[in-house]
Amino acid sequence: MEQNNKECKNVVGGFQAPIKQTIQFSPPLYRQRYNFVKDLVDQYKPRKVADLGCGIGLLMQTLKCHSCIELLVGVDIDKNKIGSQRCQLSPYFGDYLSPRELNLSIILYHGSVLQRDSRLLGFDLITCIELVEHLDPKDLADFPKAVFGYLSPAMIVISTPNAEFNPLFPAVTLRDSDHKFEWNRKQFQTWASDVANLYNYSVEFTGVGEPPAGAGNVGYCTQIGVFRKIGAKATESCIAGQHEEYAYKIVYTISYPSLQQKEVRKYALVNEVSRQVQNLRRGYAVSLKILQEDENERLKDSGLITFSGPVFTELEKINIEKSPKPFSFGNKFYVPLERLFAYPKVNRLCDNVDMMRALIADTMKLNHDGSAVKVDLQDNND
Repeated sequence: MEQNNKECKNVVGGFQAPIKQTIQFSPPLYRQRYNFVKDLVDQYKPRKVADLGCGIGLLMQTLKCHSCIELLVGVDIDKNKIGSQRCQLSPYFGDYLSPRELNLSIILYHGSVLQRDSRLLGFDLITCIELVEHLDPKDLADFPKAVFGYLSPAMIVISTPNAEFNPLFPAVTLRDSDHKFEWNRKQFQTWASDVANLYNYSVEFTGVGEPPAGAGNVGYCTQIGVFRKIGAKATESCIAGQHEEYAYKIVYTISYPSLQQKEVRKYALVNEVSRQVQNLRRGYAVSLKILQEDENERLKDSGLITFSGPVFTELEKINIEKSPKPFSFGNKFYVPLERLFAYPKVNRLCDNVDMMRALIADTMKLNHDGSAVKVDLQDNND
C-alpha cells in the first residue's frame, strides 16, 4: 500500500492545523477485492459463478478469462448500471482465433438478490462484494434465507467495509451515501458466524487493504468472509426437482466460442494450419534462395524454421523433426499433415491426422492423396 507523503493542512483560528493523510491503496482497493476472488477461483476451479450486486460487471470482466468457468452470471437491481458495460463482457476477435477449451455462457439479470430464481441454483461460487451494507434492516434480515437458504451454493464470498478503519480516512462516517450501516469486525463476524451455523456453512475471516504503519490494530480496510457449505453438494437431480421460479429479467446473454463447437474448432484449426504452412514455406523459400546464391551450400532441412512462431521444448522439437519433412515439386510447396500434426497448437485442435484432414479439406488445398497441404512456393507478399 502507498500513502500520500504530502500532509494536508487546514486553517483553524489563524493557525494551520494538520489533518489526516490521504490513504492510497496499490493496487486500488476494488482491484484487491477482485484479485481475492480471482485467487479463490484459481484455487477451487468453480464451473458456475454468480456475482450478486454486480454493478457494471467489473468483477465479471476479471473472471471471464478463467478457463474453468462455464457459466458466469451477474445480478443487479439497477438496470441501467448492469447493462452499461456489457460490451466488455463480449468475446473479442482473439477469442475466435484462440478459443477456449470449454464453453462459457455469460448472463446478466435484472433483479433483487432477495428474489428467488431457480436459474441460480446449484452454483459453485456466489460473490457478494460490497453488497450487504446497502441493505436496509428488513432486507438484511431476509438476505441469509435467500442466498444461504434458497441458493445454497458450495461457496459464498461476502466483503463489506470495516468500520474500525474509517477513522483513518479524512472526515468519513460512512464510506458511501447509500450505505445503511458499516460493521466493525466483531459485528460482522458475529453476524456471519450466526448465519453460517444456521445454514450449515463454515466461515473464515480475512480481508484486503492493509492499514498504514502506526495505525494500530484496526484490521483490514475491507473485511471478507469466505463461507463453505458443510457436507455433500446439492445433486443435479435434487436441483431439477425443485419448483422452477423465474423472478429475474435477462438483460444480456452471450456464449463464447470454444473448441466444443465444431465450427469454432474448424476455424481455429484452419487458421493455425495456414500459419504453420506459411512459416514453413517462407523458411523453405529462403533456404532455396541461399542455395541458388552459393552452389557449394547444401539445402538443409527447414522444417523448424519460423519467423514468428513459438519456442518449442526439446521433446516437441524431437517430435517435429521425426515427422515427414516439407518438400517442393515445381512451383508448389507441400507440408505433410503428419508434420503439421506434430506442432503442439495444431495437435491441441484435433485428435488425429484423419480428423485434421476432414476439418480442413473443404477450405485448404491438399495433394492428390490428401496427405499434405499444397500451396504456391512463391508468394508476391514475401
